[in-house]
Amino acid sequence: MEELRRVGPRLRVLRQDRGWTLDDLAERAGMSPSTLSRLESGKRQASLELLVPLTRELGVRLDDLVQPAQHDPRVRRSTIRRGGLVIVPLSPEGAPFATYRITYPPRADPPPSRTHEGYEWVYVLSGRLRLVLGEQDLVLTRGEAAEFDTRTPHSLSATGGRPAHVLSIFSHDGERIHLRTGAD
Repeated sequence: MEELRRVGPRLRVLRQDRGWTLDDLAERAGMSPSTLSRLESGKRQASLELLVPLTRELGVRLDDLVQPAQHDPRVRRSTIRRGGLVIVPLSPEGAPFATYRITYPPRADPPPSRTHEGYEWVYVLSGRLRLVLGEQDLVLTRGEAAEFDTRTPHSLSATGGRPAHVLSIFSHDGERIHLRTGAD
């Protein structure tokens, strides 16, 4: 399997990125430096018994070591339609931050404010986005951005009679709240 042949070089790069010697990582992972050296050089077959302690010490997942050399970078996820919003995922599932293109329909009044753990960043591509954030009632226009702690009561909606097209980046808590239980 081609992916397993790349495990050794990936281990070496991860170890060196941390400034660790073979002895440093081997001691941390509870193995001999010669075993680690053979793993890194491809002279020893990788096994779960050897890789699990190494990944734990390196702070990576097993998947990070055995991912294919070339993966398709395109994001192919389904558009979500909820409460009048059109939500297009722009990042793969499991990415460190969740990125979406959201179209907000115009509303006369903002939706009720909500709070939840996390952070959100928004950038207005077109239209006018109403951001009610705590006591502030703001209107962002094309090219404007805002970043806020979502523990502050907030709501988002388009204003001005046209939809607002927005790029939104959520922490995982924000993504879970906005996409699993309905968006602002």
